[in-house]
Amino acid sequence: MPSLNVSFSDEEMEGVRAAAAAEGKSLKQYLHDLGVREMHRKRFVAGSTAWADRLRGEFDTAFPEEVPPSRRRDDGAAAA
Repeated sequence: MPSLNVSFSDEEMEGVRAAAAAEGKSLKQYLHDLGVREMHRKRFVAGSTAWADRLRGEFDTAFPEEVPPSRRRDDGAAAA
């Protein structure tokens, strides 16, 4: 099984140890799970974005009063 050596500063290692302890995991399990979670998060975001892109036209038709994000100001109001 492949493995990986990762270097941390003393301060970083202290934080990683605390995070692992807070989840009740060993450092090895915590770092493994962290990498897997990030991979799943990226897949979820990509899938969600693709799903939203596919439904955008249907949403715009169903809710014509909604302002598309590209036409909003930073405060959420419609731009002139």
